[in-house]
Amino acid sequence: MDNRDLKQEVTDKYSLRGRVFNRIREDILNGKYKDHEELKEVAIGQELGVSRTPVREAFRQLELEGLIQIIPNRGAYVTGIKIKDIKDIYMIRSKLEGLCARWACEHITKEQLEEMEEIIYLAEFHAARGHMDQMAELDNRFHTILYESCNSKMLEHLLKDYHQYVWRVRQKTLSSNRGAVSNVEHKYIMEAIKENNPDKAEELANQHMLNAYENMIENGLLDVINE
Repeated sequence: MDNRDLKQEVTDKYSLRGRVFNRIREDILNGKYKDHEELKEVAIGQELGVSRTPVREAFRQLELEGLIQIIPNRGAYVTGIKIKDIKDIYMIRSKLEGLCARWACEHITKEQLEEMEEIIYLAEFHAARGHMDQMAELDNRFHTILYESCNSKMLEHLLKDYHQYVWRVRQKTLSSNRGAVSNVEHKYIMEAIKENNPDKAEELANQHMLNAYENMIENGLLDVINE
């Protein structure tokens, strides 16, 4: 990533518009706003301490992402993430995470590999003690490092967005017995990357996503979407 790309990314992340957009999107994805609930510009602006303009701009961007629908002369309404969306996201992620792991074989740094190993060790420790909040945080960190190690800003941004979209259902998944199993799968992915075996790394990362989705179906964890 060159200096211009980095400057634009930082600007988008920390600009007023970017902060308002990220906050509203996070509130939608974590369930603060329910399906079909109306989002009111004035109320949200007051809550965030901003004018209606950045809220209105955030609404337009959220509509492009399919998280809200703006109905002329009526208002903005939450559409959120549906069960079919979850399936679509996991099928797409399975392919993209496989590609990410393949590219990581070539580009991952020694420091990133060391941090992956530390995360896996810590996750084993917390899994044995039933510390599910820590497991979720470590799971997030593992995937973040994986995404950053692929050396593609486009793929990294796509995967980070998809990862956030399914945060609520992932929390449910990792609080089940899936958390410890997921960490073992992370270990195998890391070892394949460490061995510089792109075919194996891609296959394992692909299957990791499919296993996560199958676990959701088997345990009825997608019910969280309707809560």
